[in-house]
Amino acid sequence: MAEPETSARIALTSTADAQEAEYIARTLVEERLAACATIIPAVRSIYRWKDAIEDAAETLILLKTASSQLEALEARLIALHSYETPEFLVLAIDYANPRYLSWLEVALRGK
Repeated sequence: MAEPETSARIALTSTADAQEAEYIARTLVEERLAACATIIPAVRSIYRWKDAIEDAAETLILLKTASSQLEALEARLIALHSYETPEFLVLAIDYANPRYLSWLEVALRGK
């Protein structure tokens, strides 16, 4: 498999509600672990947890970041999250607009 053309990544997590999503998203952006957090309200998850099928309303967060931030982002997300085992899935980006990538890099490192 070819390496992605960029270090940009999208990390996904789901939260119990919109209030928790906003708190986590704002904190991660303020701390420059994510350049942007897109909150998608009212998703529904059906999953197996502790040998039972669960059906829950959740809020999804898409976190735009760089591969160099992933370890710190994951650790901070786990510290902030209310779930015992929070979702943390990372998607590589095959291509992104160069101007967007420049903005992302500046947003993560500052000035």
